[in-house]
Amino acid sequence: MADYYINVFLDDTKKATITDAGLADKIATVDGKEAIQVEMSKKEQKKLVKGFADLTFNDANACVLPEAAETTLLGIIADTKTLDVMKLAIMKLYNPLAGKAPRSAQR
Repeated sequence: MADYYINVFLDDTKKATITDAGLADKIATVDGKEAIQVEMSKKEQKKLVKGFADLTFNDANACVLPEAAETTLLGIIADTKTLDVMKLAIMKLYNPLAGKAPRSAQR
């Protein structure tokens, strides 16, 4: 069982992407809507919170990513045809240098 989840709520287009990836059996009902849940570890959750300051988690330790990040995640799921993608996805979603000023060379 995972420590945390990303809920991806499905519209018709997203549902087609998941179905085409052969993952229709992974679609669940979350808060009365169709969704997939991508599992992540506590370490991955910490990186996402650093990368997305506005990210909030509900009582079930689940969150919803911003639209651009969710699109990236869905693309990775479609390419790999699995929901076990966080090790790969975290590299594309988390930029440890976001918001930091570049260092200047010291002489």
